[in-house]
This record gives sequence, C-alpha cells and structure tokens, in this order.
Amino acid sequence: MENIVTAENEENTMPTPDYNVDLDLGEPPPELQEYARLQCGEDPNTRLQNIYELREMIYERGECNPHRMDDEFLLRFLRARNFIPQRAHRLMVNYYQFKEDNPELFENVYPLDLRRIGDANVIAVPPYRDQTGRRLLLYRIGCWDPKTVAVEDIFKATIFALELGMLEQRTQILGGVALFDLEDLSTQHAWQITPAVASKIVKLLVSSFPATTHAIHVINHSWIFDTMYNIFKPLLTSEMRSRIYFHGYDVTSLHKHILPDYLPERYGGVWPDYPYTIWLESLKKNYEVAKEVIACGYKFREEEICPEVVRRLKQEGIKLS
Repeated sequence: MENIVTAENEENTMPTPDYNVDLDLGEPPPELQEYARLQCGEDPNTRLQNIYELREMIYERGECNPHRMDDEFLLRFLRARNFIPQRAHRLMVNYYQFKEDNPELFENVYPLDLRRIGDANVIAVPPYRDQTGRRLLLYRIGCWDPKTVAVEDIFKATIFALELGMLEQRTQILGGVALFDLEDLSTQHAWQITPAVASKIVKLLVSSFPATTHAIHVINHSWIFDTMYNIFKPLLTSEMRSRIYFHGYDVTSLHKHILPDYLPERYGGVWPDYPYTIWLESLKKNYEVAKEVIACGYKFREEEICPEVVRRLKQEGIKLS
C-alpha cells in the first residue's frame, strides 16, 4: 500500500502542526483496487450489477428512504459489507434507523461548533495513515470533562469524522483503526457510559455505519475500564471481540500492530499531537467537501467558511443552513 511517510523520508516530509488537511477524494490506485477485489469482493465486472441489485432492493422493500441513490453513495454500503447486496441493504436500513432513533445527533449540527472537543484533545484524526494506509481515530478519554462537554457532543464529533472518512474511497475500502487511550479515566467518566450509550457506540462502530472498523486498540487502561467493558461485552459479536486489542500500559505491544513511524510521540511514535480542529479548518476552504457535508444534513454559517466556497455553493443553489 502507498504510504504517506516512511522511516527513510520522515524528516523531510513531516508537515508542521498547523498545515491544512486534504481528504483523498481521487480514484483508488491500482493496488488498492486489487485489495478491494481480493478482500472486499469488489469485482469490476459485477460492480454495476451489485449496485443495481441494492438499488432495486431499497425500492422493493421500502424499509428506508435514502437521501441519495447514486452509484457512488450505494458503493459505500457495498464496500462495507463485502459486496453482498442483502448485507449492504441491512446496513443501510440500520444507518437510517440510527439517524431516526437519535435525531439529536444529526439535526441542526454545525460542524465548526465541534471545535471545543478538538480544543480539549478528546478526539483526533491524524493527518497521516498507519503503515497499511488506514485512517486512525484517536480518543483520549481522560481529557474529556463531562461537566463541560456532553456525551452527545462526543458522538457528534465521531459521526462527523466517520462521514468525512467515508468521502475517501481509500477509507471505504481499507476501513479505519480506532485507538482508545484511557489514561486518567475516572469513575466520573465511567458513570457516563450507560448501557444506552454503550449500545450507541457499538452501533456506530459495528452495525449502523458504512465504515469498517478494522481494529480497536485500548491502551493505558485500569480496573475502571474493566468494569465498563462488562457493559459492552454482551453487545459484541465474536468477530468484533477478535478485533479489539488490549495493551495495558505497554506501547511496544501496540507497536506490533501500528508501527512507531505512524503514531504520535506519546505512544512511542514520531509525530506531534494534531488537533481535531485541523479538519475543521480544511473544511472551510474545500468546496467539494463542504458540498458533501451539507448533503449529509450538516449546516454552516456563512461567515464561518471561505467566501469563494460560499459563492460556489450559492451558485449551485445549495443552502448553507
């Protein structure tokens, strides 16, 4: 897989912390298409037939009303379910059911208001990938102050990161990796993780989003987490449990899965910490991404984004809010 940085060229290519982030919106390169064929069942010869079958299933069964029905959108769900139309359809039904069941996480959400979560360093999506080309989603739960940031806002920030990731065909094909750093986890945090909250987390990472969670790594965990994990266990399939790795306080254990060249310094890696907000800054200036995000139901205030982006959106008849 093509990598953004390697040990050899790391010093020359490492960007400064305040640079802008760009999503990879291009077509997947040949080696990634081959991976999709071998690992995701994506055969170029039958791709259109699979898309057609999924679209017909949506119309015939009437179990959900997608806001889009174009090939590109349906492809996300097929890729997340090994190109089996029946499974992709079930995922799509779950996706829209999750939206219907949790309107507070989707209605009137202004992505740039999520800045405070980024400022608190609770969530981060580094501007680099791991050695296999997968995106990383990092959580530092100990940085979360439940008194000032509601658990719903953590969900909103996670969902927004997932929606952005799904714009990349590379991420649709490879999936992503989540890292939960539980240093400074307290009973105050544990009280927030009710069975209902646990259920939402599992639905987001497993059954209700067109994103493949390739692995979940848990580091710096104590007895408090062990108690919390008992809430999750009954909700996880054996397949999902097999993708969760517990590393205690041992970064070398983590390095067996994610090489140090692709991790922040705090986990024995080489990169500085990048805030979630770099994605928000990038979004302000990117017409294509802003357009996609608005199509997902997100909103913007005109003064929040670049005047040129506003002009193009208005030209296309797209409302910001």
